Amino acid sequence: METKSIKTALISVFDKDGIDKIVKELDKNNVKIISTGGTKSYIENLGIKVTSVEELTGYPSILGGRVKTLHPKIFGGILGKRDNNDHISQMQQMEIPEIDLVIVDLYPFEKTVEATDNEAEIIEKIDIGGISLIRAAAKNFKDVVIIPSKKYYSDLLNILENNNCQTTVDERKSFAKAAFSVSSNYDTAIYNYFKTDDLETFRYSNDNGMELRYGENPHQKGKFFGDFNKIFNQLHGKQISYNNLLDITSAVDLISEFDELTVAILKHTNACGLASRTILTEAWKDALAGDPLSAFGGIIITNTKIDSETAIEIDKIFYEVIIAPDYDKEALEILSKKKNRIILVQKTKVEPRLQLRNVLNGVLVQEKDTKIVSAEDFKYVTDKKPSQSEIEDLIFANKLAKNSKSNTIVLAKNKQLIASGVGETSRVDALKHAIEKAKNFEFELKGAVMSSDAFFPFADSVEIAHKQGITSVIQPGGSIKDQDSIDFCNKNNMSMVFTGFRHFKH
Repeated sequence: METKSIKTALISVFDKDGIDKIVKELDKNNVKIISTGGTKSYIENLGIKVTSVEELTGYPSILGGRVKTLHPKIFGGILGKRDNNDHISQMQQMEIPEIDLVIVDLYPFEKTVEATDNEAEIIEKIDIGGISLIRAAAKNFKDVVIIPSKKYYSDLLNILENNNCQTTVDERKSFAKAAFSVSSNYDTAIYNYFKTDDLETFRYSNDNGMELRYGENPHQKGKFFGDFNKIFNQLHGKQISYNNLLDITSAVDLISEFDELTVAILKHTNACGLASRTILTEAWKDALAGDPLSAFGGIIITNTKIDSETAIEIDKIFYEVIIAPDYDKEALEILSKKKNRIILVQKTKVEPRLQLRNVLNGVLVQEKDTKIVSAEDFKYVTDKKPSQSEIEDLIFANKLAKNSKSNTIVLAKNKQLIASGVGETSRVDALKHAIEKAKNFEFELKGAVMSSDAFFPFADSVEIAHKQGITSVIQPGGSIKDQDSIDFCNKNNMSMVFTGFRHFKH
């Protein structure tokens, strides 16, 4: 492994936290330091000698600091090959010093986009010199060490302290890989800021990876790329798993549809319990009643603060994860008794515009289904109109159908999930499954409503629903045989509404 000594370093960083230790170590080893602007002033305030970029190049910083390091004496010193006689000769002739270490921390473009809508301010945070330094030093990793962000300050300090300012080619190559990761992520963020059509091209980059215990199964490796801590505070429990994240995502998507106090229980991304009530304990008990067997080992989510009374009831069953916007102190103490139980506080809503899914040798990209159907969308297609309570139940059931695996049928009554059939290959099978589950848990189907994620191709589903006492139906409509279902409803005093919105979920 070819070892190189660091004799000259160029430092230009936005975030200076931790750079003092590096600078002091370089100075201790008699490394010449070159810098400019705020970084130069910071180093000087440490009492350490520093050569300005302007002194080296003989050219001042211009255009309000937009052009400082973009000069042949800087980039020649970085890109010059130490084993190329022609390069060395030219560098000597033009008095270009060899630069062995480049430390950069870029302007915080992404944080600026999050913090402001001011375009001028955002544009000024597009780093030009810094990104150029990173790419140049990474390209010449055989001779130059590149530290592309504050994330790697500690790695460099460890090398400086333990190896007397010497690096191996493997270390330099590893830093070069990190550098191109930083630069590609930075450019992707800039491109996505300028992009006006989400489906025009596909660019995604994320360096923020969270280790998972394993993938979907123990023999598969898994990792989550995103900012989990931006959305949640984990108050208690074991490490989040791949399957936990799938269920948590489905739970968050479902609960976001509801403004009134609601509790949902999910298993394998589908809801097995759901109820909206004015009192939390009642919402919990009615949600659990929907399918107490499937609730075992599931995910619980609510859109209100969990109190101690409800926590006592919830603690009676085994579950993996519980999510709420807050918890009473006593409730948290009760729920924390099981050491592996994952307790999450949801701090903010999740509002991605796009959904991504890998297929074959590519990626499917689509707009997220954000449509929440209301009574204003209803097309009343039958002679009988649904009552006000039925309208509320139809909207309730439709929200759940939208967030369940296709084909799905949802049966609901009094804003409670009675039963659902999900992920079936036929809509009739989904309905039969839902009816069977409702009867198993001794629910009365008379007066219940039915929601379907897609249209009924035949009248058979409404015929079966009628036999069970279901009185109102909500569906997108759009089948060439819609009239058959409408005619049956009219003959049997059932109401049915079309929404015009299909909600397939595969």
